[in-house]
Amino acid sequence: MTFPYKRVVVTGLGAVTPLGNSVSAYWEGLINGVSGADFITQFDVTKFKTKFACEVKKFNPEDFFDRKEARKLDRFSQLALVAADEAVKHSGIDETNANLDRVGVIWGSGIGGMITFIEEMKNFNMGDGTPRFNPFFIPKLILDIAPGQISMRYKFRGPNFATVSACASSTNAIIDAVNYVRMGKADAIVCGGSEAVVTEAGIGGFNAMKALSERNDAPSIASRPFDLDRDGFVLGEGAGALVVEEYEHAKRRGANIIIEVAGGGLSADAYHLTAPHPEGLGAFNVMKNALEDANMKPEDIGYINVHGTSTPLGDVSEVAAIQRIFGDHAYNLNISSTKSMTGHLLGAAGAIESIATILAVNNGIVPPTINHFTDDPSFDPRLNFTFLKAQKREINAALSNTFGFGGHNASVIFKKFAE
Repeated sequence: MTFPYKRVVVTGLGAVTPLGNSVSAYWEGLINGVSGADFITQFDVTKFKTKFACEVKKFNPEDFFDRKEARKLDRFSQLALVAADEAVKHSGIDETNANLDRVGVIWGSGIGGMITFIEEMKNFNMGDGTPRFNPFFIPKLILDIAPGQISMRYKFRGPNFATVSACASSTNAIIDAVNYVRMGKADAIVCGGSEAVVTEAGIGGFNAMKALSERNDAPSIASRPFDLDRDGFVLGEGAGALVVEEYEHAKRRGANIIIEVAGGGLSADAYHLTAPHPEGLGAFNVMKNALEDANMKPEDIGYINVHGTSTPLGDVSEVAAIQRIFGDHAYNLNISSTKSMTGHLLGAAGAIESIATILAVNNGIVPPTINHFTDDPSFDPRLNFTFLKAQKREINAALSNTFGFGGHNASVIFKKFAE
């Protein structure tokens, strides 16, 4: 199959995560197997079933924004702007080397400004019923304000919108951005996602669904994908940003090309509100679609950064899909879940996990799945889950999976860049 599309490369990366507030700090935490989980500091957890999460640490908005500006931004937008700033600076793209009418922003978030919504409703309920709302309530709350804010900061006037597909949101944003560039609709796009829902409603809501780990005696070992005793995911927060760019455009402006985006796939489980298809049908289809879009065979993939949330059903269905599509080659793969360290960033998960996947390819190091204590007989022991320690290996191409409530699935493939 010959693509009629333009080649798309990555020229910038940015990250704010529970392991560190830059790409380098994030990567160092990953390869050293650091857990970002700890007791929640943002609200009183006394009466909550889960008292811990993977919060972003040492993040002071006033280090990045003046006080007046910070008050106009929900935390998910603050995180977005900081990650995007690192990516844009890393890329070096600006008005001197690009037509800003053809530089866009596509950004994902599963929930958006939850903190703002909670604060405004608390204030309203404390009053006498008179509606006194902050004039920035709606602009702070809506999901599309993050890409809007990024575009305004850098005067990027190309395609600009938000993607919402639960935990697949930021992978959706990356794939949409790649397709706009491939089709010649833009020269470059800042894409990724952010989430900030470590809140009373976030923890309480997921607790009500019995989705979260309740291992309050040991938060740092609570996220344990593929372990027999996994009991749910650990909620995380943060942001990840990529600058994707048309290859010839990047070359003309002398950009540092990090990696090539080979392709991406989308699918739906069409099965259940929150549970994955028991046979992993949606996961199988999305990986199949990504491989076809990338014009690759299963044997071309060396590493999969799996969705791997540490839930009893989700981990099983994803592995079943991997074994079905990769066949015997599944035993040659490195598989790892970086959620064992970062927790689950919901709509931002795909962005930071894409960055982890890119860095794994470029550095020849697979980040581990930490917190493995007991083998689960549900999984084939011949599979390499990269338990406990990072592993060195040559990787030419790698795949990142993200699956969301509602049955939304998105997978993206990155490959080593070659002229």
